[in-house]
Amino acid sequence: MTSEQEYIPPEGSMWPEMKFPDFPLSDTVRALHETIDEEWDFLQHSACQTAAGRALWEHVIHDPAAAVLAGERKLRSLHEKIRKDRLNNAREISGVIIAVRTLWFDSKIEDAINSFNGGESQVILLGAGMDARAYRLRCLKDAHIFEVDLPKLVQMKNSLLQAAFGSPNEQHQLKAVAKSLTRIAADIREDDWFEKLKRSGYVPHRNTVWVLEGILYYLSDLNAMQVLKTIASNCPFTCTIMLADFMNKSSTTLSNSSFHFYSDWPDHLLPSLGFTDVTLSQIGDPDADFGLMHDPLNLFNKLRRLPRSVQNYPDDGKPCCRLYLVKASGSPEKTIT
Repeated sequence: MTSEQEYIPPEGSMWPEMKFPDFPLSDTVRALHETIDEEWDFLQHSACQTAAGRALWEHVIHDPAAAVLAGERKLRSLHEKIRKDRLNNAREISGVIIAVRTLWFDSKIEDAINSFNGGESQVILLGAGMDARAYRLRCLKDAHIFEVDLPKLVQMKNSLLQAAFGSPNEQHQLKAVAKSLTRIAADIREDDWFEKLKRSGYVPHRNTVWVLEGILYYLSDLNAMQVLKTIASNCPFTCTIMLADFMNKSSTTLSNSSFHFYSDWPDHLLPSLGFTDVTLSQIGDPDADFGLMHDPLNLFNKLRRLPRSVQNYPDDGKPCCRLYLVKASGSPEKTIT
């Protein structure tokens, strides 16, 4: 039997060669991304970086808008990192965490929609960034989608999609799968974002999925807790499902100036706010693997084998940087009194 130190990946599970997207970026799209490169901050750039990961992992994600939303510079930078990782036989290849996280959210959104057993539902993407799920997830065909993000980002996203897919030629148009798609220019760090959401068509008594992917840890403790409490406050009125990723404390040290909010135990935090059912996964768990975590010695599988209370690796003392994928839900009949 092969030991972990002598690990040989199963046939067909080696990292595939990821081709640079061949979608032609127009001069207008390139000019828009030049503005992004020159004017946007780290948080806003992260939206394009996520899109680049989805574009280069197209063989598992199938996002038709990702390359346009990412921009050539982000695509080339990540593609070069992936190329070097493959040459070096890296255990974790660049972008894999984006791929697994995206697929986890995709699958949980579909599960949530199916759990409502028909009828209209709504999906709220807070800090939506360059997300294009409204165009690619068939499970959203009967759902009303609301994307909430900063005015600057909403405007740029609209401009990029119009420039790339606004052709009168129907063959080159990008059509939303969702029943409706509404973009809302609002800063979730401000107090008025929820009112703007309601004025834009959000119905508090309609079954709702809240998606907070790659956003909470950029917020201050105060802002993050306010957002979570606002979502939890809807549980007494209708079936509410929240999908979010949380960094632990050690992970925030990866960028001292950008990452703020953390929770080492989100499965303890969320019930205290009013969610009644909380499940937590780590990348590499059975529902967060997707055939991409095959090496037992990769970083994510090593983390999973350590108790969550362990703050540092026993072998080298380095901090254990974890990303938790969390599903929390509540409904009127289960409301905590």
